[in-house]
Amino acid sequence: MTINEFNFAGKKAIVRVDFNVPLDENGNITDDTRIRGALPTLKKILADGGALIIMSHMGKPKGKVNPKFSLGQIREAVEKALGVPVAFAPDCAKAQEAAAALKMGEALLLENLRFYPEEEGKPVGIEKTDPAYDDAKKAMKKSQKEFAKTLASYADCYVMDAFGTAHRKHASTAVIADYFDAENKMLGLLMEKEVTAVDNILSNIKRPFTAIMGGSKVSTKIGIIENLLGKVDNLILCGGMTYTFAKAMGGEIGNSIVELDKLDVALDVMKKAKENGVNLVLGTDCIAADKFANDANTQVCPANAIPEGWEGLDAGPETRKAFAEAIEPAKTILWNGPAGVFEFDNFIGGSKAIADAIAKATANGAFSLIGGGDSVACINKFGMADQVSYISTGGGALLEAIEGKVLPGVAAIKGE
Repeated sequence: MTINEFNFAGKKAIVRVDFNVPLDENGNITDDTRIRGALPTLKKILADGGALIIMSHMGKPKGKVNPKFSLGQIREAVEKALGVPVAFAPDCAKAQEAAAALKMGEALLLENLRFYPEEEGKPVGIEKTDPAYDDAKKAMKKSQKEFAKTLASYADCYVMDAFGTAHRKHASTAVIADYFDAENKMLGLLMEKEVTAVDNILSNIKRPFTAIMGGSKVSTKIGIIENLLGKVDNLILCGGMTYTFAKAMGGEIGNSIVELDKLDVALDVMKKAKENGVNLVLGTDCIAADKFANDANTQVCPANAIPEGWEGLDAGPETRKAFAEAIEPAKTILWNGPAGVFEFDNFIGGSKAIADAIAKATANGAFSLIGGGDSVACINKFGMADQVSYISTGGGALLEAIEGKVLPGVAAIKGE
């Protein structure tokens, strides 16, 4: 069943969204991309004459109640975005009365799902090395099913619209689907768009294909990097990863971030790129700083000759030119991860150069997909969201989908 075929009139729909939005120290939302992304699905349910139960996680409370991660902080923002009153259930597992009282056209927001360890389904307070771990895991899986069953009991139908968590087999993203028949569970409009966007990247590649992978660690991106080496024409590796590659090639990187246990992995990536005929673009120069701060003293220096006491915090001018040369002629572009510490305004130049080149390529007909929290935050910070083809709400989910993995949140709906 697709959401556009389904009529929600007279039905209560429980919708898994990804409202894990960034908050400042006062609990104010600093980027509402994920809330805006869910609105088409939520508004369709209300427009059909249905009632809406919204569930999400926020942060990593690790199975314990933590006011810092309460979804109560965003209730007003959700209400304003939806344009209807939104009630709040302060305990997601004890919302039976609130759900039963819900009238058609009304909305209810459940408290953070991850205040319960059953959401993630991982045993708490016991190490994997403990002999009792396997029994604890079995018990937790049983509890997870009960938790999912409770959530399912609130509604007549289930909509999965949280692409950002679709790669996790959690109670609310996959297990809950077992309690609805095929006619009463479906992907939301955002999920459908995300799945189509990934398909565009994987199945409909127009060349040249340039992928930009940023971020601090090679280790968190190695799976996707290796997968992309068999697909792309150009692969830009930037951000903190730059210095692990520079070190692997014998360079001096001062105090720059580095994964010393991944030097062999970096060399292997370079070897595989060469074998696959991929143009691997690495930083040749950087903006180095004498401390990790926006007001640090800076100098431009080679990425492999950073003085002692200095650290690379952004891509340098020559590197930015090389990035643009690999991006501007491309017809398919994937960007995940910034080129520098973009949170500091004095170190956004590398990421801005990438965004500018992507916008130029997109204007010339390229399909550009931006994914991952930091890349999305960059595009929004630069006010350039309307100059790219598609902005994904998922980081890990997007990367796993591009790696070719089946996402549990999609499989649970499609019965794969």
